[in-house]
Amino acid sequence: MNAVIYDHPLIKNKVAKLRDKNTPMQLFRETTNELAGLMCYEVTKDLKTKKQEVETPLEKTTCDVLDQDVVIVPILRAGLGMVDAVQMLIPHARVGHIGLYRGENVKNPNQYYAKLPNNLERSLVLLLDPMLATGGTLKASVEILKARGAKDIRYVGIVGCPEGLAFIEEHCPDVKVYLASLDESLNQDKYIVPGLGDAGDRLFGTK
Repeated sequence: MNAVIYDHPLIKNKVAKLRDKNTPMQLFRETTNELAGLMCYEVTKDLKTKKQEVETPLEKTTCDVLDQDVVIVPILRAGLGMVDAVQMLIPHARVGHIGLYRGENVKNPNQYYAKLPNNLERSLVLLLDPMLATGGTLKASVEILKARGAKDIRYVGIVGCPEGLAFIEEHCPDVKVYLASLDESLNQDKYIVPGLGDAGDRLFGTK
C-alpha cells in the first residue's frame, strides 16, 4: 500500500476536533490548517538539501538548507484550508490551484479551473484536499498535474476511506497518499463515515 496513515496523538486529537459537529467554523478552519502543518513534516522528510555556510554570533558553520522546488496545489475549495501552514513551513513553495466539480458521475468530475506554476517536472507537488472519498477528484487532479509534466506527486488529506484508497492505488499507483485517518467506508450518498461532514461547507460557513 503506497499510503501513510498517521498514528500520532497530536494528529488524532485534532481529527477529533474536526469530527465534532459542534466545532465552530473558526476553530474548524484553524484546526484544519494546524493539522496540515503537522502532517507536512512526514510528507517532506526526504526533501533535498544542500550545504551552506552561515555565520552565527560566534563563528562560521555549515548548515543544511532546502534545495528542492516545491509546489503546493490545493483542490478547490476545501484544499484552501490546508495551504497556509504548509506554505509557512516551506516559504519558497509556489502555489497552484485546481478546480473541479462533481456531476452525477462522482468518479469523473469536471474541471472548471487550473492555474499551475511552470516546471512541475522538477518539483515536488503536494496535492491538498481534506477528503478522499470515491477518489475521482484526486485521480482527475493527478491527471491534470501529469499532463503538465509533474512526476513526484504526493496527496495530503485528512480523512479517507478504503474505497477511495483502493481506487487511487489502482489508477494512480505512483502517487503516495498521506491521511490523518482512514475511516470505515462510504455511505450511499458517497460521504465518508464517520467522517467530518462537508469540509468545504464547514471551512467557509456555506451550510
